[in-house]
Amino acid sequence: MTDSTHDSAATGTTFILGHRPVHRLGYGAMQLAGKGVFGPPRDRDAALAVLRAAVEAGVDHIDTSDFYGPHITNQLIREALHPYRDDLVIVTKVGASRGADASWNPALSAEQLRRAVHDNLRNLGLERLEVVNLRAMFDVHGPAEGSLEAPLTALAELQQQGLVRHIGLSNVTARQIADGQRICRIACVQNQYNLAHRSDDDLIDELARQGLPFVPFFPLGGFSPLQSAQLSEVARQLDATPLQVALAWLLRRSPNILLIPGTSSVEHLQENMAAGRLHLPQAAMDTLEQVGSGR
Repeated sequence: MTDSTHDSAATGTTFILGHRPVHRLGYGAMQLAGKGVFGPPRDRDAALAVLRAAVEAGVDHIDTSDFYGPHITNQLIREALHPYRDDLVIVTKVGASRGADASWNPALSAEQLRRAVHDNLRNLGLERLEVVNLRAMFDVHGPAEGSLEAPLTALAELQQQGLVRHIGLSNVTARQIADGQRICRIACVQNQYNLAHRSDDDLIDELARQGLPFVPFFPLGGFSPLQSAQLSEVARQLDATPLQVALAWLLRRSPNILLIPGTSSVEHLQENMAAGRLHLPQAAMDTLEQVGSGR
């Protein structure tokens, strides 16, 4: 690991997640599981190496869930990093489960949430989860209206028991966030968002006014990586990769955005971390605005 890679995270700007400052460039562990986020990784040693390299590079915010695998990603995190550094914030998710056919299914009953929290605690080797995001599952492909009062109340009870420190929301609408804030303090919001998928533009700005972090999942397009002529041209001009430019754009988009790009490759991890040092001039920002907008 090069010193410059470490500097990209260690010297970057921070934002408060829960009650702790974290570097804005973190790591998402979803890709450490097998194909389709199901089953074991093809190369277990490589998965462990990526986790250790991320922390060595200065990452202090790792995003995971016990339904990745299921169980496997959290078990890899524990094997690679436990006992954890004091400054490492591990964020997990509940609200979904995996079928034997790798399907994604709602798991929002009080008993399912209780079991999920205990599964996360056991597989991560923790006594309390720092941040737990409740994932809405009214539509697995994106936010859809529906009441989260019952599952969020159940999660808040687990918080009162000391098993969860902070609660966030994932795959949610602005109305669900506002409703949720009447039940408990919401520490963060995690929705799909990237250069080409910008339906949450207004939500990001509102959360920034409230001082709350927005954590975009699929910041690089997810299973279909971002591709556009404008993105490729800006990358060529800056001697960077298109995905580095896409991450740099997110960092500049709003100070409350926390990034969790995922990878199962140490080389790709280093490329992602280098995006934290990439400066986008205004001309590049103007060009990238043409890629997509939710306004």
